[in-house]
Amino acid sequence: MLGLKPKLQIETERLALRLPAHSDYRSWSELRRRSASFLTPWEPTWSQDHLTRRAFTNRVNWAARCYKSDTALPLFIFRYEDGALVGAVTLDNIRRGPAQAGTLGYWVGAPFVRQGYMREAIGAVVGHAFAVMDLSRIEAACLPENEASRAVLERSGFKYEGVAQSYLQINGRWRNHVLYANLRHDRRGRTDAGV
Repeated sequence: MLGLKPKLQIETERLALRLPAHSDYRSWSELRRRSASFLTPWEPTWSQDHLTRRAFTNRVNWAARCYKSDTALPLFIFRYEDGALVGAVTLDNIRRGPAQAGTLGYWVGAPFVRQGYMREAIGAVVGHAFAVMDLSRIEAACLPENEASRAVLERSGFKYEGVAQSYLQINGRWRNHVLYANLRHDRRGRTDAGV
């Protein structure tokens, strides 16, 4: 059928990244619920229906629409070893034309932290964005005190670019964020965050 994009799966040594499916609801809701105290300090406030099947159905439908229209690439991260959902990574706000850029966001469930999964997933998404999607710039932002997130970005080739004041509402408050970027043809040397 014309106009349909092929199914997408990005694979790494230990992980498979793909669009969310309706059948992922139970794994997703259980992981988010178990990881709530770990995730909520770093995320926008969860809506009251955040963990409901209806909200998840909306998320799956949104992901499919975004992928089809090339405005975002929302992917769930699964571990090959046992099929466990590890977290998610999203390349959002994709801008074409002169910009050829997108914004990276991600989360990992509490049971899977500090095992290198997010670095592996980010590397795969960035590689896909540059080689397949023909993007030139991937941006990311995180809270200044989120040392783990800053470290994974830096280890994934992102370089510090500055601070955005009142960038996002996190856990109910407008918060400053440190900004990072990864460029397809980066001639910059190492940059150190001065924050």
